[in-house]
Amino acid sequence: MNEATHRIPGLVLTDHTFEVPLDPTFPGGETVTVFAREVVTPDREADDLPYLLFLQGGPGFPATRPLRASGWLKRALQEFRVLLLDQRGTGRSTPVTAQTLARLGDPRAQADYLAHFRADAIVSDAEWIRRTLLGDGRRFTILGQSYGGFCALHYLCAAPEGLDGALFTGGLPPIDAPADAVYRATYERVADRNRRYYERYPEDESLARRIVEALRENDVRLPNGDRLTPRRFQQLGIAFGMSDGFERVHYLLEEAFVRAGPGQQIGTGFLHAFERAFAFDTNPIYAILHEAIYAQGEATRWAAQRVRAEYPQFAADGASRVHFTGEMVYPWMFEEMRGLRPLREAAELLAQREDWPTLYDRGTLSKNTVPCAAAIYHDDMYVDRRFSLDTADAVATLRPWITNEYDHNGLRLDGERVLGRLLDLLRSNA
Repeated sequence: MNEATHRIPGLVLTDHTFEVPLDPTFPGGETVTVFAREVVTPDREADDLPYLLFLQGGPGFPATRPLRASGWLKRALQEFRVLLLDQRGTGRSTPVTAQTLARLGDPRAQADYLAHFRADAIVSDAEWIRRTLLGDGRRFTILGQSYGGFCALHYLCAAPEGLDGALFTGGLPPIDAPADAVYRATYERVADRNRRYYERYPEDESLARRIVEALRENDVRLPNGDRLTPRRFQQLGIAFGMSDGFERVHYLLEEAFVRAGPGQQIGTGFLHAFERAFAFDTNPIYAILHEAIYAQGEATRWAAQRVRAEYPQFAADGASRVHFTGEMVYPWMFEEMRGLRPLREAAELLAQREDWPTLYDRGTLSKNTVPCAAAIYHDDMYVDRRFSLDTADAVATLRPWITNEYDHNGLRLDGERVLGRLLDLLRSNA
């Protein structure tokens, strides 16, 4: 459904909403709304352009809100209409929050509902939108950033007939590696990022230890009332995978203490900035389904928590160098974070769920005929290069671009060049 068209300098934005089945295997059942924003330049508004569908990273975050034709969007709009999809549960699509899930009542109903918000359902939504908006005769080119690449790989397995091409940036997932293997590789990469961080900012080693000691000895509260614990403080390392992540953490830590009375205390400015660094409360899909994006026919059983025990340097005991963690999700978050607390029982049920459908199929991918190109970031902290290379080898027609010029946020940092390079690879592969 076309809702409204708005014009801002250099862009024409058209809103679309679609009613899609909550459970794609049961079209006659409950529905949810999915929102997509169409973007085109004013000079090409009347042209019959192909569509580029952008699949956002996450899981659990809406598509970018365009302000101008810049970065990757600028390059895309030279030849496409761009469709920015708010994946189900995010943005203007039927939202998933503790507030909206409360209507479902018991945790089992919540868990059953949330099980329909993985890549398989997102791809089903995209196909529904393609047929409704374009008709069966036209296809998408898809651009998957990070978790959007996980969705794109499933698209190649589930509905390749809907695609003209598939582009991946920092998002070629493992095809069949279990969650435990994924998190072992992740802890190794995050440990290396900690080493590099302290090489750049050696004074932060003692500072981080002082902060952990202060948090252990005092009841320090965030502005929302949550206690800031040492293990929650360690989660700042989620930023280490971005090009500016070291600096963001360093500048935050250097303002941690203020003089108040006879000694120093953790400052309120630091606490406000810390709270703003995370979106677990407002985007709970990220925490609830983060491990489930790797689940295929088996339970994850809090893989990141279990595997963490194999890496004692990540213990929050303050006895040695403080090791920051990455984008791992832990069961204690559903106790310590008030925004997640109402969902702890549903999260536990999902962690123990064993009947997750298979997302990827090597046999199908080996016969793929859709042209594909992927930017594989050599030092990516979030998506292990070794898994990505294995997947690249498994997908027929996929041309990889392996580079150490960028961290995980290469598309955001230098999008015009990154997308241009991928489109060149795609065309040379067609």
